[in-house]
Amino acid sequence: MDGTVTVISNPTVSVRVTSTVSSFEINRRFNRGVTIAEFKSKLEMIVGTPAACMDLDLFSASDKFLQKLDNNEALLGSYHVDDDCRIHVTDRSGAQSGEFTDLSKVEKFEISDDAYEKRADSIRSFKKNMKLGRFNEESRVKQEEALAKKEEEEKAAAEAIAAGNRCKVEVPGQPTKIGTVMFVGTVDFKPGHWVGVKYDEPLGKHDGSVNGKRYFECEPKYGAFVKPLSVTVGDFPEEDYGLDEM
Repeated sequence: MDGTVTVISNPTVSVRVTSTVSSFEINRRFNRGVTIAEFKSKLEMIVGTPAACMDLDLFSASDKFLQKLDNNEALLGSYHVDDDCRIHVTDRSGAQSGEFTDLSKVEKFEISDDAYEKRADSIRSFKKNMKLGRFNEESRVKQEEALAKKEEEEKAAAEAIAAGNRCKVEVPGQPTKIGTVMFVGTVDFKPGHWVGVKYDEPLGKHDGSVNGKRYFECEPKYGAFVKPLSVTVGDFPEEDYGLDEM
């Protein structure tokens, strides 16, 4: 025996990684032979923090602070890094403070409406020149005429509906519902003519009252307001679902 001592060490180490930009803890195995600079580049792929903007702190398996990993030329294995230790990444890029996501911190360019109106390179100017949207007089007139026509159709349809009528309600994208007309007229919560219906089943939204104002009486979830053109009145008897049968 020559009296020499040979130390056998695992070439890799399994550590827990945490960071200031995430609440998650990640377990990874690394080679002890990489430099701290190389180690940071690997961590960049895990936590998203640029390698040049990170500080590393080493904690024990029991989360006791041990030391900083601040020598980029040193090997990871030269520090007291053991299995289940935790390495915490502090992000100095500003991501952890919301610097790049909080729009309230972004300086905004503001301009008065009069000044914007005079600009020739604005979206408003482009729409005017191309006669788009509200700047297309012909299109605007057609839209107004279509809206007025539909309002007249809704009014005529409402006049043909009376409280107490049995009805069928057909709204695009919804199942057909059967019920009783309870209200016909205008309401406070939306413009135009509306029909208040008490459905035979609890397929509605309320009990006949909206925003604190009562328009008709019914049980909760049985009442709804629909446009007159969605309502067809007729002989629609209430269906017997056999709930009383034994």
